[in-house]
Amino acid sequence: MENKILELLKKKDVKIALIGATNDSTKYGNIIYRDLKNKNYSIYGINPKATTIDGDRAYHTIEELGFIPDILNIVIPPSIALPLIKNAIQSGYDNFWLQPGAESEEIITLLEESGKNFLAHACVMVETR
Repeated sequence: MENKILELLKKKDVKIALIGATNDSTKYGNIIYRDLKNKNYSIYGINPKATTIDGDRAYHTIEELGFIPDILNIVIPPSIALPLIKNAIQSGYDNFWLQPGAESEEIITLLEESGKNFLAHACVMVETR
């Protein structure tokens, strides 16, 4: 069976929140943001310090979005991601994509035990080629 997260990527109107989006062009939070934007995905940058990402409005928290995106794509270190993921699970988020480097055994166990859909050890830029 194909991973549900990969199925969601095929939806025409899929909404992706990128946690760790940044304007620093040397970081994956920027490279991924621009890549998905250039592929015409609806991408929302989440960064507590940024007001814009690549000229688009940035959101300080996922709650600030005002809706639950189809996929939470996470590109921050596991130590920072863990409390955010716990909060997202409690808030009703279901679909998590852990970019390489954002995953940890603790996060994967949490998502499995919570019955959430997730993808780890895969890059969204590769999967959307």
